[in-house]
Amino acid sequence: MISELFSPLALRSGQVLGNRIAKAAMEENMAGAGQLPDEQLFTLYRRWAAGGTGLLITGNVMVHAEALTGPAGVVLDERAPLEPFVEWARAGKSGGGALWMQINHPGRQVTSDMPGVVWGPSDVGVSLGRHSGRFGSPTAMTARQIADTVTRFAVTAHRAEEAGFDGVEIHAAHGYLLSQFLSPLVNKRTDQWGGSLENRARMLLDVVRAVRAAVSPSFAVAVKLNSADFQRGGFDADDARQVIGMLEPLGVDLVELSGGSYESPAMTGRPADDRTQAREAYFLDLAEDLVRTSPLPLMLTGGITRRATAERVLDSGVAVVGMGTALAVTPDLPDRWREHREADRAMEPVTWSDKALASAAGMARVRYQMRRLARGAAPRPGTHPAFALISELRRQRVALRGYRAWLAEERGIPVG
Repeated sequence: MISELFSPLALRSGQVLGNRIAKAAMEENMAGAGQLPDEQLFTLYRRWAAGGTGLLITGNVMVHAEALTGPAGVVLDERAPLEPFVEWARAGKSGGGALWMQINHPGRQVTSDMPGVVWGPSDVGVSLGRHSGRFGSPTAMTARQIADTVTRFAVTAHRAEEAGFDGVEIHAAHGYLLSQFLSPLVNKRTDQWGGSLENRARMLLDVVRAVRAAVSPSFAVAVKLNSADFQRGGFDADDARQVIGMLEPLGVDLVELSGGSYESPAMTGRPADDRTQAREAYFLDLAEDLVRTSPLPLMLTGGITRRATAERVLDSGVAVVGMGTALAVTPDLPDRWREHREADRAMEPVTWSDKALASAAGMARVRYQMRRLARGAAPRPGTHPAFALISELRRQRVALRGYRAWLAEERGIPVG
């Protein structure tokens, strides 16, 4: 009997995923000159494409050149040349699976050393205790800035389709801009974008409508949504249930469930409120509740590394199993599962007492593996997290100089 993991999934757009295994988005921070994808990303995605996933979702691509999650972020806006993205699409689809571009705006989650803008629904900054100074102080967005940002998402989605991608995933999780609007802890507005959940969801829904109108009916549109923020008083599972219901009439194909933010990094298994301590499938309990009422197929991401766990996720009613770290360590894991084999080695979580620092080190260690894959080398899951973090900080300093120069010289934007 063929496992459901390897059965196709037809989406409402008419797109058919070859199986139920997806590479979830991981922020690569590997842009080349001009904030564009280059041979590093092409090589990385060819390796993943050859590994047997039905769907690859890129790391977040920025819709606003002045608002990046990191200095080596890829930007696709109205001025970006399209050919590098065409090549990226070819690489990601070379194994026969689908390729979606995750599109994002960081909002207030921009480090204080970055040029550009730091925006949010309100002027509520990122609170990380002694690490809070790492992030810039946000200004509350005006109505014009909100409208312009909605348009930016639509432009990026349209250009992604032109480049040959099969779909986009709108990032509304992990504390980025659209997630900030959803959160009552961050969104303190008293106008049409604040207060009730319907108002807090307004920007996300406007983005989805604009994106759906900008692309063809056969182009997939997905949303990444927190199952919960894992902060008391924040966006919770009941909010997620209601937002999924709001998304259903708008032509959304799939909702990916994750959780957490920089303030509560549940996506790395270390939430601030300690409500999820699972080593695998961190958000499965919440997903099982949401599956019962969801009118849309759901994808679950977070800590899945073994076939047995993936099968358990599908048995719960979830339609797609998403993996990140596991595929950074073992890019051919889906093909291994077909042959009833597992990964040779998993990457152990970073359990430092400082959760913010542990989260940063954990993400740096994953990116270290991706850079090795991009060079054609084998991953090193035993890499010490401190080494990976120091290496990452050095690379970011170099990338920051390049990003500042690009903004000033190519885009004519003063960087201070």
